[in-house]
Amino acid sequence: NAGAVCVPRTRFAPVKKCNDLLLLRSDAYVVTPDSRLVMNPVMAAAPKMGLDSKKYKFVQALEAATELGNPSLINCTALKVDGLVYFTRKNIFVGKVTITNSSSEPKVLPPGTYTNCTINLDAAPGLGALCPKKVATAPIEGQKPGTSGLRKKTAVFMEPNYLANFVQAAFSTIKTMGADVANKTLVVGGDGRYFNPEAIQIIVKMAVANGVTRIWIGKDGILSTPAVSAMIRERGPSYMSPFGGFILTASHNPGGPNEDFGIKYNVENGGPAPEKVTNGIFEATKTISEYMTCPDFPDINLSLAGTTKVESTCGSKVVVVEVVDGVEDHIDLLKTVFDFDAIKGLLDRPDFSFVYDSMHGCQGPYAKACFLEELGQSEDCLLNAEPKDDFNGHHADPNLTYATDLTACMGLDRTGQPVETATPPPSFGAAADGDADRNMICGANFFVTPSDSLAIIADHANVIPFFRDQGGLKAVARSMPTSGAVDRVAKKNNLVLFETPTGWKYFGNLMDSKDLFGGVDYTPFICGEESFGTGSNHVREKDGLWAVLAWLSILADYNADPTAPLVTVQEIVEKHWATYGRNYYCRYDYEGVDKAAATEMMAAMTGATEANTGRSMGPYTIATADVFEYLDPVDGSVAKNQGIRFLMEDGSRIVFRLSGTAGSGATVRMYLEAYESDVSKTKQVTADVMGELVAFALELSEIQKYCGVEGPTVIT
Repeated sequence: NAGAVCVPRTRFAPVKKCNDLLLLRSDAYVVTPDSRLVMNPVMAAAPKMGLDSKKYKFVQALEAATELGNPSLINCTALKVDGLVYFTRKNIFVGKVTITNSSSEPKVLPPGTYTNCTINLDAAPGLGALCPKKVATAPIEGQKPGTSGLRKKTAVFMEPNYLANFVQAAFSTIKTMGADVANKTLVVGGDGRYFNPEAIQIIVKMAVANGVTRIWIGKDGILSTPAVSAMIRERGPSYMSPFGGFILTASHNPGGPNEDFGIKYNVENGGPAPEKVTNGIFEATKTISEYMTCPDFPDINLSLAGTTKVESTCGSKVVVVEVVDGVEDHIDLLKTVFDFDAIKGLLDRPDFSFVYDSMHGCQGPYAKACFLEELGQSEDCLLNAEPKDDFNGHHADPNLTYATDLTACMGLDRTGQPVETATPPPSFGAAADGDADRNMICGANFFVTPSDSLAIIADHANVIPFFRDQGGLKAVARSMPTSGAVDRVAKKNNLVLFETPTGWKYFGNLMDSKDLFGGVDYTPFICGEESFGTGSNHVREKDGLWAVLAWLSILADYNADPTAPLVTVQEIVEKHWATYGRNYYCRYDYEGVDKAAATEMMAAMTGATEANTGRSMGPYTIATADVFEYLDPVDGSVAKNQGIRFLMEDGSRIVFRLSGTAGSGATVRMYLEAYESDVSKTKQVTADVMGELVAFALELSEIQKYCGVEGPTVIT
């Protein structure tokens, strides 16, 4: 049953134009104890407002004009403004006041009381280098952010207005949603890939034009993705706390002039922007007609840590840009999470050796600070630790196919099987991707799958002070395609378990359930994805260095007695299998396939879910075929079409997803999982176990027919 609700005019103050909005925001109106907006009782009547209808046609113009505060109108009888004038909270109008500015740039009205007068600002000093300019543009197709931001070929980002359109859409969206850009800080950095320095200068000039007054940039333009999250959450006094940050990265995708570039926006909690923000940005890109920039704002020297202050000519405004050492912030945070003394004790053992491959991404400076400076190790433990804008021509993706320097060192082939090496492999090895949020873990001649890694870290959380000192781990989460290995740990240890779509923002919601949504507190919290991403609630991004230190903490705990034989990575994993059984798991990536063909294939499988239920091949029978959908228990949002699942009667799974993180074309990901509880069968070769399941998956998808591929690009 529907009914009308009559709301009397006394319950609201109508706002039709910027005249009304400025009046409402000033001291001419007050809020009563019962939450009504009423005219200030000391006023006999509202002043007559006459803002320039062309200059203040849209609310964004008024927002810019009042970013320094709203003027006092309590004693004003009439205000007329011709031209674009910026106000401050120190402007007091008495009686009838007229302000004119016929110049081509906005002018800031100096502080003071103005009584029954006309002020001409034509000859007044302007904003100088802080003067914003409008640049005409038009919508550009295809600027919808994926699960990790917007990624395209570098050449596309370098096209006129491409980056600017997206950045302006982001600023317009977050300001509409209430971000305090004028009083808080913007963080900017990236993984150091090609076009990173130029993009930062563009963003800085646009940020200033959009009202940002304080910006933190990583030295050399480099900030790892987890370091940006840490900086947003931890750096500086509260009045400087960031409202968000731009991360310039295409993550694990190749870099260089002919490869990929990307940008993502992280919000105030340090995590990736939620869908309401990314959807808002995308909608704004479809209607954009102009962007704002300050072309005269000086370029920032990114190679030198320090502060640049730029003041407007009129003296009304100052913008502070600080080039900061983002490495120190992140390492300091990790030192509060882990027992560095225990880790150092492990690393100093004569029978222990390790190697960490930064793959010429941005992890290099962090690895040096952590392992050389904090833990006192020698440089030969680090591989490819110098960031390069093309990752030295390699694909900075930490997996068995692309992390070839590490796998050669650790004695592994591209399937994870052991191979002979000229010298004994190190006891422990790890690799990071381009923006340092992913990790690959290895032992000597032994590969640890990301799903097993997540489960083992969760099972040993109490050896890490961050979890132990907070009463222990409370909850774990995994993305839907990730194997169920951590599910068994959660069940045994009575942990809350979540299965989410792919995308770290879903984990962030769970971490912030109490603080931001007033819900259940699930922290301390560990989460992970099969795509080599693992982390906890210390930040709101996956954190490659965190995962490495977590494994070293586990190894240190097993090897606390320096006189006992070394307990290896392989022994820890095999002990886990003996306790929980083994989730045999692999992922096939078909990269660079035609997007239309891949979409058609996914649609065909979606349409056949009902028909495929009950279908059999070899030992496998499909109990359920469906399209994964997620109801967020924190904010109630629903994520649909998150992957096609074939759930077998024996607990095995086949999953297909069309990845949104590729810079060009499309990537089809095929996930396969088979559980084995018989301890005597937990040490088989994964490829041998998966043969019939792979054949079933290829038959279900008909990927060769649709996409014309002979085999996967990458097998993990």
